[in-house]
Amino acid sequence: MLIINEKEIQTTYGMKEALQDVEHILRSKAEEKILNPHRTIIEFPAHNASVLYMPSSDLTNELTTIKTVSIFPENPAVGKPTTQGVILVTDAQNGEHLALMNASYLTRLRTGAISGLATDRLARKDAKVLTVIGTGGMAFEQVIGVLEVRRIEKMLLVNPTISKAERFKERLVEFGIDDNIQIEIVSDVSAAVRQADIICCSTRSNTPVFDGNDVKAGTHVNGVGSYLPHMREVDHTFIKRCSKIVIDDETGVKEEAGELIYANEQPDWSYDELHGELMDLVVGTIDGRENTEEITFFKSVGASYFDLAVAQGVYRKAAELGIGVEVQV
Repeated sequence: MLIINEKEIQTTYGMKEALQDVEHILRSKAEEKILNPHRTIIEFPAHNASVLYMPSSDLTNELTTIKTVSIFPENPAVGKPTTQGVILVTDAQNGEHLALMNASYLTRLRTGAISGLATDRLARKDAKVLTVIGTGGMAFEQVIGVLEVRRIEKMLLVNPTISKAERFKERLVEFGIDDNIQIEIVSDVSAAVRQADIICCSTRSNTPVFDGNDVKAGTHVNGVGSYLPHMREVDHTFIKRCSKIVIDDETGVKEEAGELIYANEQPDWSYDELHGELMDLVVGTIDGRENTEEITFFKSVGASYFDLAVAQGVYRKAAELGIGVEVQV
């Protein structure tokens, strides 16, 4: 079995590759070539934490994967990362376990790629201002995904802990983002939302993180932080104002996306108003943005076939470049 660590993945596989591989897997899913059993979540309320188990299979390439990812928000206080995960890659022809790879970075990367694909089709082509609400573990790749598809000129960072926003800004600079992008740390979330052309929410909030009335016409919002029924990043006002709501996976969203579960329980909105899945958007069976005034929302809770997409990409890279360590298990 090949063991591939996070550093090896980060130095050989990035957002451009992830965008291509995730788009490819969505096209394969549209052709019914992907198997996607529903994921299992085990919660640990004493630690405000969760562990997720996510299997998927590619019938064309005859590979199957399962990701185990743990999310422990209190970990930074003891010097451990919030999100930790591994992906096991198995040959679906003979059952041989081919590779075990770190999944923490890949989880963030594929989520950023998902939002990137949605942003490319739902945000205005002339979008210039990106507001980032929440600068924790998932946010960085959200930004990188947006920067791959839109020419951002101004970025507003909002986080309750200012020092985290400052460190996030430093990471962006270290990463080498365009020097022409103006980055500001903003404490007034309403002001940041009112300026935005694109908003990325990456929080674990149980209550909405902005007022839906503050969103201007023509804005696109990505919501990736809330993934349990009791979590809500956006309010009902915003849901009602949306012209199009696109989701990553219908089954997962209906069971886990708290803001949409809440909206569906209200008398003035139902799941029937969803525009469709990201897969439909990618293959063109539903329309993307149709005018400059639409308010659009992409809601993601994650699905195992997105992990399958990037794990296959990394496994191919490993074979091509000779990275990783072979071990007997």
